[in-house]
Amino acid sequence: MKPWADLLPRPAATATPVGPPAPGARPRPAMLWWGWALALFAGYVTLSFRRHALLRTHGYDLGIFEQAVRAYARFEAPLVPLKGPGFNLLGDHFHPILVELVPLYWLWPSPLSLLAAQAALLALAVVPLARWAYRSTGRAAAHAVAFGYGASWGIAQTVAFDFHEVAFAVPLLALGLEALGRRRWRAAVAWTAPLLLVKEDLGMTLAAVGAYVALKGPRRLGLCTVAAGMAGSVLQLKVLLPLANSGGRYDHWERMSGATAPVRDGLLSTLVHLPLDLLTPQGKPVLLILVLAPTAMLALRSPLVWLALPTLGWRLASGNSLFWLPDFHYGAVLVPIVFAAFVDALSRWRGVDHPMARRHIRATLATVVAVTALTVPSFSFGLLLRSATWQTPAHVTAARQVLALIPDGATVAASNRLAPQLTSRCEVVLFPGHPEPGTDSDWIVHDRYAADDWPKPTAHWPHPIDEQLKALAAARRSYDVVAERDGITLLHRRTAPPPTVDPS
Repeated sequence: MKPWADLLPRPAATATPVGPPAPGARPRPAMLWWGWALALFAGYVTLSFRRHALLRTHGYDLGIFEQAVRAYARFEAPLVPLKGPGFNLLGDHFHPILVELVPLYWLWPSPLSLLAAQAALLALAVVPLARWAYRSTGRAAAHAVAFGYGASWGIAQTVAFDFHEVAFAVPLLALGLEALGRRRWRAAVAWTAPLLLVKEDLGMTLAAVGAYVALKGPRRLGLCTVAAGMAGSVLQLKVLLPLANSGGRYDHWERMSGATAPVRDGLLSTLVHLPLDLLTPQGKPVLLILVLAPTAMLALRSPLVWLALPTLGWRLASGNSLFWLPDFHYGAVLVPIVFAAFVDALSRWRGVDHPMARRHIRATLATVVAVTALTVPSFSFGLLLRSATWQTPAHVTAARQVLALIPDGATVAASNRLAPQLTSRCEVVLFPGHPEPGTDSDWIVHDRYAADDWPKPTAHWPHPIDEQLKALAAARRSYDVVAERDGITLLHRRTAPPPTVDPS
């Protein structure tokens, strides 16, 4: 039996569109999407700044990215001491687009500049999505799409976990997908081509854009885009990343396997079991539901949703649970894709002058708003609703007093959560992991307490607290204690050997 929606009468050529207001009916409609962008930026920057103020950001990854941008700002290669002596960050992931942050960092040399840039990039993506929804379906659709995108769990997890290069991909995808929806093929390719400069896997997403263009628009342009995307990713994975990596390899191949990766006997067995492996363990179908549920599953009615396949594919194929759980920043690039597919599917109702069509649109938009609102408390935007977020614990005050004792320009080995508090003014390596060749630091600062934060597995990263305390005890043999407050210990390298005590 056909769905009831397919039984509705087809729009006549002269049908009156449902939803979109006539030109001039409302003054300055651009204020709608730019107003949403401004409001979302304010929310994002408030949350990320507050987390940094509460010591809930990390050396991995905010400190790492600040060290890279700081190096670019000095016209140097992005060597990142937090990753190891002489570690070139372009050997970890391929993201030369970070150079665009240099002018901002010149004006504001702080980790907050990176957080503000990320907030602006994520907020900017709402403009093309809401604009397209407004023009195709109407004002209510624009508001629903703006809220659904802006408060989505994928964006929430990105905002609340430091800074990442994928923030650049989000507005590029939103602008490119709007162009695809309006059949502006060259503009779509132009907006998505810079994905090659954001991260090595996004060349596959560019190739998916090219496949869509080849099927729906100019075939030559689409095929050339497919070739450019695939060639770009292969070049980065096989040549550029190993070339910049001191080990001569791409380190993240190993991270893809994980303890839960099934072991298959041969290629045929792998192919036969692939459909089941992509949906087990149970966290993988949960991820798929979370990705599509905010659009009331209507995104599945648009071919644009297939552009999510490259990112979903490598995440579901991985045996590493970090990649297929709804954590961290991995869902960011999926959000503009599924909401663009939703707008495209919703716009197909334009011109259907039927009461059931109008009711269907209203019910769908209400579902988007309701599902998004229900998920907010369960993910990182829920931090804005907690009173603890707006209070400064005594531990944080003590940490800032201790960190103030470290002079600018010093070499420091710091705990993961203390590192980004220092990277803008000191040369910072991670503690434990000290000393190492080339990273012997004058200062050590360690925090034995974990932040009351989510996700908690990162709290005592990279070593269990007992191992950290052993490393701290060993360091006391050659360092003097400068300060100890509320579990925070500051050590300074001993400038002279300890006095010899006569046993007699």
